Amino acid sequence: MAEGLDYAGSGVDIDLEGSAVGALVGALTKSVRKPGTPGAPVDLPGGFGGLVEFGDSYLALATDGVGSKLSIATKLNHWAGVGIDCMAMNVNDLLCVGAEPIAFVDYIAVPKPSKEVHSAIGASLAEACKRARVTLAGGETASLPGIVNELDLSGTALGWLKKGTEITGANLSEGDLLIGIPSSGVHSNGYSLVRNVMSHSGSSWEDEAPFIVEDGRIERFRDGPLTLGEIFLNPTKIYCDPIVDLITNGPCDRSMIHGICHVTGGGLSNLLRLHDTLGWDISNPLPILPEFDWIQKNGNVSDKEMHRTFNMGCGMIIAVESSVAKSVCDWLDERLPGCSVIGEVVNNGRKVSHVNPEVLFEHY
Repeated sequence: MAEGLDYAGSGVDIDLEGSAVGALVGALTKSVRKPGTPGAPVDLPGGFGGLVEFGDSYLALATDGVGSKLSIATKLNHWAGVGIDCMAMNVNDLLCVGAEPIAFVDYIAVPKPSKEVHSAIGASLAEACKRARVTLAGGETASLPGIVNELDLSGTALGWLKKGTEITGANLSEGDLLIGIPSSGVHSNGYSLVRNVMSHSGSSWEDEAPFIVEDGRIERFRDGPLTLGEIFLNPTKIYCDPIVDLITNGPCDRSMIHGICHVTGGGLSNLLRLHDTLGWDISNPLPILPEFDWIQKNGNVSDKEMHRTFNMGCGMIIAVESSVAKSVCDWLDERLPGCSVIGEVVNNGRKVSHVNPEVLFEHY
């Protein structure tokens, strides 16, 4: 079999990105906002969302984009899901600090404006606001010929929470149980590798999917057989419903929710962002979705690379006290079927272990 494909060879080196981000953060100076004043920064682990002080509350901010998934939308001229993707990548991060997303602004960069495309993206953003239960507070469109060759879409989300209610991972302890929440598909990470696999396999976005997908998971936009393009453009799941409701009015006290992880770029290694010393053992992972099996087979991608690049069917992980895990899991499963306990927090070193011994992460 040909040498396996990986994310770095497809143009995205996660380790290089990490070192670049570290250099950027290291070059930043301390905030000019003094502690105790509005806008002063709040230190917390994880980096899923940034907190600043605001009276008796904290404001939470996250910024992200859709990434190279947009290249597929451009090729198929289908934009109904990309606003949802953009929203999800931001608000799902805010949930990880216990914040309720409340507002969003978008940024669109294009080589040349298109009334039809902008209208479709506007409709997608409107649908995203409904799913995330937020206000679209503004945005910007920039025409950048010579700088961008295809449309790029990103945004920033704003959330809030009361002081003292933040979820940081600080209260994590050995024996906490991990609840996995299903993804809707590939979401918005790993698409440079997806596109590389498509190219190497000689497949087309118009091809009929060579695997079976459960009814109702894919948001169809074509008649006839389900295509690979429809599967890989399926919108990212927005988890505000049910996670905001879990935090504010769920079956357990908020204090029993010890950590929330958005499984984005980096896959399961994102868990390492939540604590400096504890580990994570995934003993009963959620079922792997068939599109991931297809990617792995057609790209000869290793198990570890798959779990570091993709969510593999699990979009969010919530760590709770073991005494409330069943009630929380049952409550979530009523609202988003497929949730289950997938593992536990362990005290055997800062690493992510897995029932598959090839899947082991010791750094993010």
